[in-house]
Amino acid sequence: MKPDIQEGLKFIVTGDSISKGVIYDDSKGKYRVLENNYVSILQNKLKGMVQNTARFGNTLIKGAGRLKTDVEKGSPDIVLIEYGGNDCDFNWSEIADDPAREHSPKTDFHLFEKMLTETISYLKSNKIIPVLMTLPPLNAERYFKWVSNNNPLAEKNILEWLGSVTKIYWWQERYNSMVIKVAEETRTKWIDIRGAFLQDPDYSKFLCIDGIHPNEEGHRIIADKVLEYVGSRYSYLLKDGSGLGFA
Repeated sequence: MKPDIQEGLKFIVTGDSISKGVIYDDSKGKYRVLENNYVSILQNKLKGMVQNTARFGNTLIKGAGRLKTDVEKGSPDIVLIEYGGNDCDFNWSEIADDPAREHSPKTDFHLFEKMLTETISYLKSNKIIPVLMTLPPLNAERYFKWVSNNNPLAEKNILEWLGSVTKIYWWQERYNSMVIKVAEETRTKWIDIRGAFLQDPDYSKFLCIDGIHPNEEGHRIIADKVLEYVGSRYSYLLKDGSGLGFA
């Protein structure tokens, strides 16, 4: 499945707030969209169009349905897929209010696998190249403080339900591992965003205060990793590179 070689191809980026470019602005005390986010960097570095359809709060279930509409309208050649961060997340306020009750993630683990597999199948059946992206690692301690709003009672109740703060990292890692598993089973290319962050033992410096959204430096890491992937396979798409074909 290889698109015709041409001056530029069309990319669609589908994902959640990370791909939307959302960061937490400490000075303003609120979330905002980073102007120099990784998708905007790609838009400046790649030939052809890069359409960002990511949305704040997107889960794979929400995004997959919208993706079909975006594909029909945009006819992309390549789709970058970035999901999992919201899918593995919980309603922490409900947990804080009632830690004894059973709580489920926003997207069930096995449903996440099924939906991701079906999304890849849909794209390939339409002769579109899907490329999966792994999840940036989170800082469990920082995220725990964030979701509990530094409220001692909320912290106590959430911890009672969790058992250990490190379980937050473990839970997110399961969904990240599923992205890789689905990629390998479907023979789909994937970009190791997580590995790029973890090359630095102090990777948390690339995250916002909430412990989960990459900051501006983090977005540069993601952009560099995606550009490395494009350069190794479709080098002619790089504005400052050259190349004639596909690997």
